[in-house]
Amino acid sequence: TELAPRLRHDLEAGLAPVLADLAPNEDLHLSKRLLQQVHGCEVRFLAEEAADEPFTVTVPIARGTIAHKAVELGIHWPHEPLPLTLVDEAIASLSTSDHWLSDFLQTCTETERAELRSTAGDRVAKFFECFPPLRATWRPVTESTQIVDLAGGRIRLRGKVDLTLGRAIGNQAGKVIIDLKTGGPSPAHRDDLRFYALLDAIRVGVPPRLIASFYLDMGHAHTEAVTEDLLDATVARTVDAAARVAALRTGTVEPVYRPSWSCRYCVELERCDVGRRWLLDEDADDLDALA
Repeated sequence: TELAPRLRHDLEAGLAPVLADLAPNEDLHLSKRLLQQVHGCEVRFLAEEAADEPFTVTVPIARGTIAHKAVELGIHWPHEPLPLTLVDEAIASLSTSDHWLSDFLQTCTETERAELRSTAGDRVAKFFECFPPLRATWRPVTESTQIVDLAGGRIRLRGKVDLTLGRAIGNQAGKVIIDLKTGGPSPAHRDDLRFYALLDAIRVGVPPRLIASFYLDMGHAHTEAVTEDLLDATVARTVDAAARVAALRTGTVEPVYRPSWSCRYCVELERCDVGRRWLLDEDADDLDALA
């Protein structure tokens, strides 16, 4: 298939002007989170980069990683996959590794550990309630890292997929990429999966057949077929994000305000008239609707 070389060519052609905004020894790494940030409020993106506050691990931050590790173990577990047993094994495994969670897991209080077991166990239980046993013939792969290097390695696209099933057979698409989510659907979840599909199409040479966000709390999946148009749109979104990140970091463009409910958690909120005004207007609309 010529699709993968064409997608790589289109990315590199679109990203060529971005190199001019990079310092000679500077590389640009693009992840789904960075794409989300720059396609959201650019003012918040710059504020968070400038804040450079030390990263503090909390139970809500840790539970997703623990749950994903427990699911990974459970898929390959030789015995009945008991959720809390898997969570304990995940905690033990990450505690003794060089993982970013290790220090937290070694020093957290008994209360924090109990809360972590409870909340991570809930996610793991919901996964195994909703999914049938994954047969080896389905080729289940968990926590799979994807990397695509462009422009001689100066620009790197990177993703990590929660779960994949199946594989391409020749030029026939057969893989399904699944992201496990709690809470409700968000357009950002669809964009994340499209980014994963693009990386997989370039890396493997054949695109996945389907992408799916599986919502554990709701017990169902939102799926989307992978088409050439979808991949082309994702190339354009990725190129646009790279150009904005590079230009914003060098100060050659003014950041764009994009207020939303996430303004409530923004480090810049106290100094941001746009965000505060948007939140006040939305609160007023909610009160009017209840009147």
